[in-house]
Amino acid sequence: MSVTPEDRPHPSPETSPRVVVIGAGIVGCSLADELTARGWTDVTVLEQGPLPAPGGSTSHAPGLVFRTSPSKTLTEFARYTVEKFGSLGHGGTPCFEPVGGLELATTPERLADLHRRAGLAASWGVRGEVVSAARCKELWPLLDESMVLGGFHTPEDGLARALPACRAQLERATARGARFLDRHTVTGIERADGRVTGVVTDRGVFPADHVVSAAGFWGPVIGRMAGIDVPLQPLAHQYARTGPVPELGGASVEATRPILRFQDADLYFREHHDRIGIGSYAHRPLPVDPFTVPAYDEARARDMEMPSSYPLTEADWAPGWADARRLLPALRGVEVESGFNGVFSFTPDGMPLLGEARELRGFWLAEAVWVTHSAGVARAVAEWMVDGRPSIDVHDCDVTRFEEAQRSPAYVRERGSQQFVEVYDVIHPLQPMERPRPLRVSPFHARQHELGAVFLEGGGWERPHWYEANAPLVARLGGGLPERDPWSARHWSPIAAAEARATREGVALYDMTPLRRLEVTGPGALAFLDRMTSNNLRKKPGAVTYTLLLDESGGIRSDLTVARLAEDHFQVGANSPADLDHLLRHAPAGGSSRPSEAESAGVRIRDITSGTCCIGVWGPLARALVQPLTGDDFSHEAFGYFRARRTHLGHVPVTAMRLSYVGELGWELYTTADLGLRLWDTLWEAGRELGVIAAGRSAFDSLRLEKGYRAWGTDMTAEHTPYEAGVGFAVRMDKGGFMGRDALRDRPAPTRRLTPLLLDDPAAVVLGKEPVSVDGATAGYVTSAAYGYTLGRCVAYAWLPAGLAPGTGVHIEYFGEKVPATVAEEPLFDPQMTRIRR
Repeated sequence: MSVTPEDRPHPSPETSPRVVVIGAGIVGCSLADELTARGWTDVTVLEQGPLPAPGGSTSHAPGLVFRTSPSKTLTEFARYTVEKFGSLGHGGTPCFEPVGGLELATTPERLADLHRRAGLAASWGVRGEVVSAARCKELWPLLDESMVLGGFHTPEDGLARALPACRAQLERATARGARFLDRHTVTGIERADGRVTGVVTDRGVFPADHVVSAAGFWGPVIGRMAGIDVPLQPLAHQYARTGPVPELGGASVEATRPILRFQDADLYFREHHDRIGIGSYAHRPLPVDPFTVPAYDEARARDMEMPSSYPLTEADWAPGWADARRLLPALRGVEVESGFNGVFSFTPDGMPLLGEARELRGFWLAEAVWVTHSAGVARAVAEWMVDGRPSIDVHDCDVTRFEEAQRSPAYVRERGSQQFVEVYDVIHPLQPMERPRPLRVSPFHARQHELGAVFLEGGGWERPHWYEANAPLVARLGGGLPERDPWSARHWSPIAAAEARATREGVALYDMTPLRRLEVTGPGALAFLDRMTSNNLRKKPGAVTYTLLLDESGGIRSDLTVARLAEDHFQVGANSPADLDHLLRHAPAGGSSRPSEAESAGVRIRDITSGTCCIGVWGPLARALVQPLTGDDFSHEAFGYFRARRTHLGHVPVTAMRLSYVGELGWELYTTADLGLRLWDTLWEAGRELGVIAAGRSAFDSLRLEKGYRAWGTDMTAEHTPYEAGVGFAVRMDKGGFMGRDALRDRPAPTRRLTPLLLDDPAAVVLGKEPVSVDGATAGYVTSAAYGYTLGRCVAYAWLPAGLAPGTGVHIEYFGEKVPATVAEEPLFDPQMTRIRR
């Protein structure tokens, strides 16, 4: 039986932490409701404007809720928002109106994308279907049907009434003990010993154990007071209401027709009784400096309706208005009655900013949140604060996710503005941002350019996807590569197949520099890492161990590769800035609440990524390339699998680790950034007679899926346990205490598993996030997928019910087509591991 917040044991008022929430918009009100429902009743919500409509983004939000997103997390946030607001009302007005949603296609490309979105909806549990142009006309009779090719209808989407939802939650939270204080302008954040202690306002100081910034586009202003970077860019977005539309005359309710998206023209529509509201992203980005936005009274003095509402700029509005009249001919006889440029928030990746700042413990962010996701975000943050973790995976919303290079004001402004431009664009999952690039490059970048590298981008890094210099190798494949559909052919080349084969048959160099590297040293390093991770690290120097970072519930926070280079010196291969943040939070010097005696002896954690680089040398000829460059013995007997040693290759000192993420013999070779180019040139020259090539990420992904190697953040997250994800071999329950151990011990047997699938048709390809059906019903979704060039089939991993035996037939929905696939037994390639251990 599920436990609701009201069912939880509540702390007494005397023990309830003091929480101050800054901002009484939809996020602040929702958070106060969620916290007080969990027993944290000493909650004060401060608002600079007048309640109940203080003048932030909530006060002008049009309230359209389309739940379907490429992000499972955002879809879950929206699902909960609909569920919660659907149960609330205020003053006889429901807080959510399920009028449905309708997204239109006026081009073949958009229609294809709507089929893809229908697949996403099925994957994430949202009811929807692609419908004909005639059905679109039935749902919205004002449409010019001749423009429409089809639509995506989601009958349970609709309109959130943000201000009534604020009031309803405000009243519920107040009844439990919270207080809401308007006309309180925050002027400072008090702190002591690395913790927040209070909030200073123009009307007094409010002591606090926790402070949550839910200030919307003012988030950077509050962040500066706290000494915390808030990478958020406010932008103005246009919204207008028409005068009365004769065809809507006599409307007795606010809205009956679905909320409507015309994404090919960057427009959306909703009814306001006999008028139509129109939102436009069709204009240039209009960045707003949050430090110059006027306070409520100052805005009124400037004849602004509210601080977040700037005058409508007619020149920006005109193109969208013309497109609106094309789609809805009934608008040709009416004019715009009112309009404004409304300010709201964008981040560099378009996702919210959630979580606690490690630099100031107790200071939380709940920023860059739209009404669509507001209640879901509030629930997640409340769970995080009260229980220590959210009930769903939020790693792609975590405040720690951005690299330092992605936090500059110039970067945030440029990328945030581009997110605005692309709100309604058809975005391929591999499509990189165009600017600012290049930002971060490895020491090998010049050589990669010479080889015709085609770069994609991740974490600010330029990452070769394939090399045009390898184009002649395609002819050696002898045909046999299936033709790709236009979508899967984007950001792909048959050269990737040639690079994969060259890796399987010869030797290739892979740039692994963007992978995060941490150095953990000190007399307490072993005890600390052993407590934080799931596998046994108490091995002699030279050992490398694959292990997991688990949370308290046994969910997979990350996977790590830990090399013990000396008694008190470890190199850790990690995934994201969040891994470093997590370790620092729990390290003795970082304020661990109960450090052990061993930990108190000292631990130092340092990110060494930017000062180092890495080349993966993989393939059956890897030893023939590397061995002549060193006097050390690189034979299997002297340098076994999952071992590390320091050595020299030519003139270059390296740390060599016998690891392989592609399923072939080889080493990861690490050196300092200043010597990186020399290392590349040394390996390249030595490998010429062996036919060495440089290979890219596209081949890499194919090879790793053939071996069944998981990618954290895609295949597995904190929502999954090691036994569900197929990485239980990295857990040693008998090694002693470690984070998540007790939760794993008490977990029931898995009911779902990460399952390998092989597509039946050698010409079929899927890319990830597609729904998978078993016996005709959607049963899960694809995580990673890539064509397995060695196997001659596309490989897909999917979360499916446990117990599906190898040979079981399933179907993957790809752009509306049911693609047959079969449950396979892993590993799909080299199950005896003979190629790696040769």
